[in-house]
Amino acid sequence: MSKTGQTNLESRRTFLGQAAALAGAGVVLGGAAMSRAPRTVATVAGGKIRTPGANEPVRMGVIGTGGMGTGHCVAFSTFGQDGRANVKIAAVADVCDIHATNAKNEIEKRQGTGTVDTYRDYRELLAREDIHGVLIASPEHWHAQHAIDALTAGKDVYCEKPMTLRLEQAMDVRRVVLSRPSQIFQVGTQMMMLPKYHRASEAIKSGRIGKATWSQTSYCRNSRDGEWNYYHLNDDWKPGENLDWDAWLGYLGHREWDPKIYARWRRYRDFSTGIIGDLLVHVVTPLVLALDMGWPTHVVGTGGHYIDEDMENHDQVNINVKFEDGHTMVVAGSTNNEVGLETMIRGHEANIYLGGRHCVIRPERLYVDEVDAEEIECEDIGNDQDQLRLNWLECIRSREPAVSNIDLASKVMVIVDLATRSMWDGHAYTFDPKSMRAERA
Repeated sequence: MSKTGQTNLESRRTFLGQAAALAGAGVVLGGAAMSRAPRTVATVAGGKIRTPGANEPVRMGVIGTGGMGTGHCVAFSTFGQDGRANVKIAAVADVCDIHATNAKNEIEKRQGTGTVDTYRDYRELLAREDIHGVLIASPEHWHAQHAIDALTAGKDVYCEKPMTLRLEQAMDVRRVVLSRPSQIFQVGTQMMMLPKYHRASEAIKSGRIGKATWSQTSYCRNSRDGEWNYYHLNDDWKPGENLDWDAWLGYLGHREWDPKIYARWRRYRDFSTGIIGDLLVHVVTPLVLALDMGWPTHVVGTGGHYIDEDMENHDQVNINVKFEDGHTMVVAGSTNNEVGLETMIRGHEANIYLGGRHCVIRPERLYVDEVDAEEIECEDIGNDQDQLRLNWLECIRSREPAVSNIDLASKVMVIVDLATRSMWDGHAYTFDPKSMRAERA
């Protein structure tokens, strides 16, 4: 059995024990002064899982066709066009007719034959028995509901990162995924397919660097006009006519129409965790995979508004994470300076450098006579995000667990949510893997 498959099997074995803890009111105690999410429960009827036949295309639906969602539509329809995968996008759903129509046109341009249906209500898409898998690219506050409803409807799921907006929602999704072991669940985190992280994992497990004591990574970039302000504001958006604004807001409740929130929701704390959930998950998740140090147990974050003071979410983020198996991770994120930290894993006997394509091992000075320096060459896989998409399609056919799985996503959501709380209220947070509860330290 593959490592990924073994990890999922072990998760399912522990599910019954965790379910009792998760079922209690309030998976996570206390919290920052930010909107919290209600418990997420299925709102659609149960459906039968359909696996495509050998010569049958994987028939997809896409929920959320903004910038990222349409990008996915282009990628998957291109797979079918150039023969990399036997896949067809059958339908898309979006509360904005303009977005849905644009995605439909992009798909049909590449698929050539057949029409793509569009829906305002995603539940109509989920009711279709001909769809095998659903890709979710809605805003973060909708991820949990869309994922749980899609799973309940019998669809395999590719959910954009972060898996959810809040930790409570992540645990709701986790419960559903682990209770439906035959379904495929993938989180669309970039870099997960890069070979260097898998080679680093092998090196750590073989003892080649001694105990891995601490690691560092970052995602930093710069902007003249403010991060995410590049998302276009369209004067043709007309709430009540071609856009259902209240449906987009969902459980967050009604507020006056604001095209900036609608297009640039990553800037606002009620709708996104900003740098942490949108950027840092890409570098943290593969590092968590490589380390395999258990659950995060202590998280503290600091953040500031140093340049982009108009953005609610922070433009500078620094996070410190301790793991249950004895490891500390240091993470930095910025949208006001592009110089980040070198990605590396420090061991007692040697260090692993992951800044380039290859996995480089260099001994600590005290162990130069015992540990050989080595560069583990890693193949160029091209677009790693395309490889993750293709992995999902392959898993839909083979029923093998996906690479970017529920365990990794759950652990990363502990970091995302608790670091966000810590930045807003100034407290450190702890997480207990046995009770699956978080508290202020």
